Amino acid sequence: MNILLDTHILLWHLSDNPKLKTEKSKIIENPKNRIFFSLVSLWEIAIKTSIGKLKITQPIDSLIPEEIIVLDLRIAHIQKVKELVFHHRDPFDRMLIAQSMEENLIIMTDDAYFKKYDINII
Repeated sequence: MNILLDTHILLWHLSDNPKLKTEKSKIIENPKNRIFFSLVSLWEIAIKTSIGKLKITQPIDSLIPEEIIVLDLRIAHIQKVKELVFHHRDPFDRMLIAQSMEENLIIMTDDAYFKKYDINII
């Protein structure tokens, strides 16, 4: 499977947060799956860290494990956001939804708003 992690999912996974279900951790750790993390999520982490909503002690460039693929932002992703129905107001989540559509990725999230879009969700 090709899976795009929502920001909170990677943070929970890295910190062994009990909010992340064991089944999801196993999917992330399964070497048969290709796991993606969006550059947009790194931007979200940087912003939330700078305003005090999130505490990250390590540098942003060392946050993502080697086995996770960083998904760059492309113009096609931005175009897809423009076409999205406005169910969700969070600009970072809207971009993740657009990226999953454009790249045909399954999104792993616990955000209920994602279900309002025509995407595959774990």
